[in-house]
Amino acid sequence: MEIVNVINDVINYFIDIITKLGPVSGIILIILESIIPVLPLSVFIALNGASFGYLFGFIISWASTCVGCALSFILVRKFFKKSFDKYISKKDTKRVKRIKKRIDKIKFSSLVLIIALPFTPAFAVNIAAGLSNMDFRKFMAAIIIGKLSIVYFWTYVGKSLIESMMDLKTVITVCLLLLIAYIISKFVSKKMKFD
Repeated sequence: MEIVNVINDVINYFIDIITKLGPVSGIILIILESIIPVLPLSVFIALNGASFGYLFGFIISWASTCVGCALSFILVRKFFKKSFDKYISKKDTKRVKRIKKRIDKIKFSSLVLIIALPFTPAFAVNIAAGLSNMDFRKFMAAIIIGKLSIVYFWTYVGKSLIESMMDLKTVITVCLLLLIAYIISKFVSKKMKFD
């Protein structure tokens, strides 16, 4: 019981700090999470929701994670892609080339679904897309659609992987979010001619 009280005190302390610093603190934390993989997106989204209300916290978190993913993609593309391409062209890494080719040709709706899964590591998607030949517009459109379901999940549902698997309501919610993201992705893909 003592541990629960300590955890609640720590959470309330962080909520108080973020609330006092204002939305900028929540925005910066989430942008940094997209670039620095060890930071916990779920915690930052939950803190934004608790600090600024669910709707405003949701908007801040969604916009910030989209900006953070864009920055991560751009940084990887600008500073690492050329050396990565040189490395795989010098080495006979057929497996890496095959994976890169798959990422280059991934369907837009598949990319959106990967991004929309609540437990997909965003940094891995950002890095893989940045190292590939994927069009930035395609990447960003997928991020904008896919991140809606993740941010919704962590703002309103906010359960761990184990808890989520045990709760039928949460599983149904995740499935509905993925279905909505898929439908939107099909519409956007047709309009923007991504596939």
